[in-house]
Order: sequence, then C-alpha cells, then structure tokens
Amino acid sequence: MERELYNLCLSFRQGMQNEQGCCWRYLTGCAGRMYCTSIVPRNADGQRQSIGCLDPGHPTAMSNPCLPVEILDHIVDLLHDTRDALRNCCLVSQSWIPRTRKHLFADIKFYTVKNLQSWKKTFPDPSTSPACYTKTLFISCPQVVTAADAEGGGWIRTFSRVVRLEVYNCHWTLAPFHGFSPVIKSLRLSRVTIPPSQIINLVLSLPLLEDLAVVALDILIDNEDVPDGLPTVVHPSSLPAFTGSLVLHLKGGMNPITRRLLSLPSGLHFRKLNLTWTHKKDVLLTTVLVERCCSTLESLKINPEPFGTVVWHLHLR
Repeated sequence: MERELYNLCLSFRQGMQNEQGCCWRYLTGCAGRMYCTSIVPRNADGQRQSIGCLDPGHPTAMSNPCLPVEILDHIVDLLHDTRDALRNCCLVSQSWIPRTRKHLFADIKFYTVKNLQSWKKTFPDPSTSPACYTKTLFISCPQVVTAADAEGGGWIRTFSRVVRLEVYNCHWTLAPFHGFSPVIKSLRLSRVTIPPSQIINLVLSLPLLEDLAVVALDILIDNEDVPDGLPTVVHPSSLPAFTGSLVLHLKGGMNPITRRLLSLPSGLHFRKLNLTWTHKKDVLLTTVLVERCCSTLESLKINPEPFGTVVWHLHLR
C-alpha cells in the first residue's frame, strides 16, 4: 500500500512543482506513525524543509492540508479493504473520519441480538450514528430489529442510504422496512413465512428496486379472504424498475409471488431469471415470465427440483 501511495504522489509531482521550487511530499507510514502529505518548499540552500510525523493529537494534523480534499479522500479509499488501517486513519485527523466511516460501516450485519445490542450501546443516539454510511444491511433477527425500531421511534430509518437489503428468518411483519431507504436496488428475503401480500407491499415501497430474491422453505399462505396485515396498494408513478435479476425458490410453487408481480401495470424488465420449480404450475409461470421479459432477458437459470438436481442455464443474448 505504501508503494501505491508513493506512485500516486509521483503522478502529480510534475504539475505541483513551480518556480519557487516546491516539491511533492508523499504519504508513508513508519513505526505506527503517519507522515503528513504536503507541498514542501525548499530553504535558502535549496534543500527540502522537513515535516514532522503525525501522532494522534499532534497539533499539525491534517486540519488544513495543502493537498486537495479529493486526493486525501483517494488515499483513504485505497485502504478500503484494510480495516485496521482505516481505524488508524480516524486518529490522524478529525477531518478524515467521515471518509473512513464510509468504508468502515459500508457493510453492517446483525446476526444476533448481541450484535444489535452492541450497536445501540456504541451509538445510543441514532441521529449521530454512522448508519447513514451503510450500503449493505444484513439482518438475521428481524423480530428483534423491528422491536428496537418501535422503541427507538423509527431507528431503522437511520439506515437511509442502504442499497442492498438482506433479511433472513422473516417470520414477522416487515412494515418498519417499508421505504426506509429510498435508494435500495437489491432485496433478498430468505426463509420467509409471512403472507405474500406483505412481501409485495415491501417490494412496492422501494421505487428503485432492480434485483429481487425470495426464498421460502415453508408453503406461503395465499388466501385472499384472510387478512394479512396490510393491503397491497399500487402507486404506478413509483413502481420498482425490476431491471436486474429475479430469484424465486418457494416451497409449494412460485404462484403466490409471481402472479402478483405479473399483475403490476408497469410490467417486468428483468435481465436474469433464476427459478426453482417445486410445483407443476411453475413450468407455466416460467413461460409467462419469459414472455413478459422477452425484450430484456439475457439469462435463464432453472432448477427443476422435483425432477432431479439438473440445473438448466441458458444465455439468451
């Protein structure tokens, strides 16, 4: 990583030199310290003036850097997959914290109640938590999260920039997740047992949704005469785009979800279909889905579960 930073600085060296003899001072690390990135003038003898290294709390930290903010941000971005280095960057300068948080909290997973309690203890005030930096949110204890949302007065909505949402063990209402992040493009629901209309209600609350995956290990009850919490309300002006992939693996057949998707007035534009057949009606539903997506479909993957383990995978374009 040090070599990458050095090369980055060299690429700007030509443009940064001027008639006063200014030169480029590159960022490096030494014994746990971080050297300041700056433009260093030469002294009267033509020698470069030295700059000290920055320990946490050093008064010459990067509060007023000579480099453009974009360059400093790029330096932090180079460390996006090195969490220890990102934590150390938070100690270099307070102005570096927002950029490091962007990477540190981009992917948040709540596997257990303990994970959720740890988050709430660390960030007791939702308005100042780093939830706004989260892009992928994974929840394996939705009942607990839903209860915490009720206690916190809309705690889930602090994750307002989530692009990908994955919810496992869906045995509880998903109402608190409706439209909590207006930029969600990917939704995956696994091990669901809630009524199909609640699933569609959630889907319709995400106007930019492109990818949808629903996996149900139990047969979903699809009785229109039985109230299931929330009515399905269609708003044509804000229907999801459905331009990505559709994954369906539903015990008892795809009908409960598929027929609701097919009834949407905006149509379907999926590029990829990944379907598992568990009922004889799934063959006909697959045919209808392919016809509806014929102008955009690029890939069709079928797992005919009752007929063996053979997977049919066709590339159509």
